[in-house]
Amino acid sequence: MPGNRSPRPPASSFGTGKRWRAHAREGRNTLLDSCTPHSDLLLRSTKAEMIKFFLMVNKQGQTRLSRYYEHVEIKKRTMLEAEVIKNCLSRSKDQCSFIEYKDFKLVYRQYAALFVVVGIDHTENEMAVYELIHNFVEVLDKYFSRVIMFNLDRVHIILDEMVLNGCIVETNRNRILAPLLVLDRVAES
Repeated sequence: MPGNRSPRPPASSFGTGKRWRAHAREGRNTLLDSCTPHSDLLLRSTKAEMIKFFLMVNKQGQTRLSRYYEHVEIKKRTMLEAEVIKNCLSRSKDQCSFIEYKDFKLVYRQYAALFVVVGIDHTENEMAVYELIHNFVEVLDKYFSRVIMFNLDRVHIILDEMVLNGCIVETNRNRILAPLLVLDRVAES
């Protein structure tokens, strides 16, 4: 059923199966449907991305990392980032971390002087993305001892291991860091 949007597995099961990762890397979502009378896998694809963009911003409003999962022109990106940053920075800590913004939702989380902001479509689970942000920061914390802004190439690799084509493909910290550890071993030798 190409026109129907299939539900995704719960956030805790993302990246647990080989088929899920393989199809996610191809840009398709897969679903193990246990409600069918047959015990085989049902593969369903969707065209809409879950995550529109991923931003890391400091308290001064400077974008430190941006990754877009759909095409946005450069002028529109700068305007979008300025508006998104203004919306998130102007909110107090007591306010909700989910914001309805234009044709998508913003999910953000603050860590000291750093904001991580993710733009998602309206059908996505905000709490799953909120936990994705926390998992991303925990992976960064595990890999980097202190300063990450001098190693943005590594941050991009981590993000690419977690999110592909706007879909969450991996949440296991050890699997996310495996390619980086291989790169580090090669660099040492």
